[in-house]
Amino acid sequence: MHKRLLIPAADIERRVQELGAAISRDYAGLEPVVVGILKGAFIFMADLVRQVQVPLLVDFVGLASYVGTQTSGEIRFTKSLSLPIEGRHVIVVEDIVDTGLTLARLVEHLGEMEPASLAVCALIDKRERRQVELPLQYYGFQLSEGFLVGYGLDCDERYRNLPGIYALEE
Repeated sequence: MHKRLLIPAADIERRVQELGAAISRDYAGLEPVVVGILKGAFIFMADLVRQVQVPLLVDFVGLASYVGTQTSGEIRFTKSLSLPIEGRHVIVVEDIVDTGLTLARLVEHLGEMEPASLAVCALIDKRERRQVELPLQYYGFQLSEGFLVGYGLDCDERYRNLPGIYALEE
């Protein structure tokens, strides 16, 4: 496999700062619960929450739907929330929104817990294979090409540690 740089680390850092500032403005006076989707969002979420200037709580959910570079079509919960979110403002942090199926299932699941509000912040909005329309209140970059790795995104658990975003090519 060969990888081609699409987004350098400096561009990601600048965009994460902008997202943190927007969330800080929008949630002034509130204490949102920021929910990261494991494992892909952990690096993005760690950088993002350090840019948010309002008090917040952090939790994680685990979801699985990919095997290698292909989605299985089946979404499994591998970790549940540990904090209650009823009546709370929730921001879901995702690494990439591709087909939208996984995120739609999670948003539906979290909505059943009756949060005061539910927003989504995705690092990458990749619309080329979108099957379910979802409102993304915050996103870092819109990309349409390739299978992406780096900055938390993986292929069979590899490449998460790359500082930029790369297209993985044969």
